[in-house]
Amino acid sequence: MSDLSDLSAATADFAAARDWQPWNTPKNLVMALSGEVGELITLFQWLTPEESATIMADEKLAGEVRDELADVLLYLVQLARVLDVDLAEAAKAKLARNETRFPPPSVVE
Repeated sequence: MSDLSDLSAATADFAAARDWQPWNTPKNLVMALSGEVGELITLFQWLTPEESATIMADEKLAGEVRDELADVLLYLVQLARVLDVDLAEAAKAKLARNETRFPPPSVVE
């Protein structure tokens, strides 16, 4: 799987195979997404900035970070699918708006 549409289809297939579609409502998916973000936060909560920058050097923690990031992405992709939002397009549009909202500082010579 190399793009979000493949991942979205895989999450739909996974849910369908388990008859989970009735529970894959926007409300439930947002709540699950929030929970997974919370689990990711707990991995970083009491680290110093320096420790957080090197967390991936610890194999055990690195595996946990990868798993929680994957959980966050999977729930986000599922939520976008259920709401019929193209995440890549939404992200590109948001970046374009941010370019206007937050222009780079001018270089004064």
